Amino acid sequence: MHDEEHVVIAGDADIVTARARAKSTAAALGFSRTDQTVVAAAVSEIARNIVVYAGQGDIILRPRQGDGRWGLMVVARDEGPGIPDVGRALTDGYSTGGSLGVGLPGARRLMDGLEIESEVGRGTTVTMLKWGDRFA
Repeated sequence: MHDEEHVVIAGDADIVTARARAKSTAAALGFSRTDQTVVAAAVSEIARNIVVYAGQGDIILRPRQGDGRWGLMVVARDEGPGIPDVGRALTDGYSTGGSLGVGLPGARRLMDGLEIESEVGRGTTVTMLKWGDRFA
């Protein structure tokens, strides 16, 4: 089994690192080039949210195996201000930071699963999952 990767997110350079590691991990798991790019884009969006809203956090890339194929679980955590209304945060165009409001909804569309646990004043954990096409 492949090892998990841990990326500390504290600035723009870390977003690039997280994106590159997500893509290389997806490649090592046998994901198609298209799916490698999709995973990298979703990780980039979530990492950017950490930098913009929380200042710092971390992302763990955790290989998964199920139904005879490899998947990649991405867990992004921060101890920032939290999300007061997760439902609204997953709506296209909604933003508390003046952005286009496509980060979380976009990541949810790109991945096969996305869950958010958030507590105001305590932080947010976003868990995403993408399954590859290849069988183990």
